[in-house]
Amino acid sequence: MEVKGTLVKKLDIESGISKAGKEWQKQSIVLDNGGDFNNEVCVSAFGDKVKDLTALEVGMHLTILCNVYSREFKGRYYNSIDGYHFSNTSNAPVTLGDTQMKEDLPF
Repeated sequence: MEVKGTLVKKLDIESGISKAGKEWQKQSIVLDNGGDFNNEVCVSAFGDKVKDLTALEVGMHLTILCNVYSREFKGRYYNSIDGYHFSNTSNAPVTLGDTQMKEDLPF
């Protein structure tokens, strides 16, 4: 799945030891997808992917490839969005599919 939006917040890195005795780390970021309702999306990065977030700054426009899944716990379901590829699209050229560009063209 692909998520696009503007980075509005980087949360602190979390770390710990799993039940299997392995160290883990996780960092989450919050994107504003520009929607009218429920416009903020929290995406998490685990393990080696945490280092990909160090170059990201608040205000950047991002495209994130991610896995979306749910887990059941005591009859309730909890959703997670785990990012695995983070792209800064702040300086990317505008595509012809963009409505704003179509309005700016003289023809």
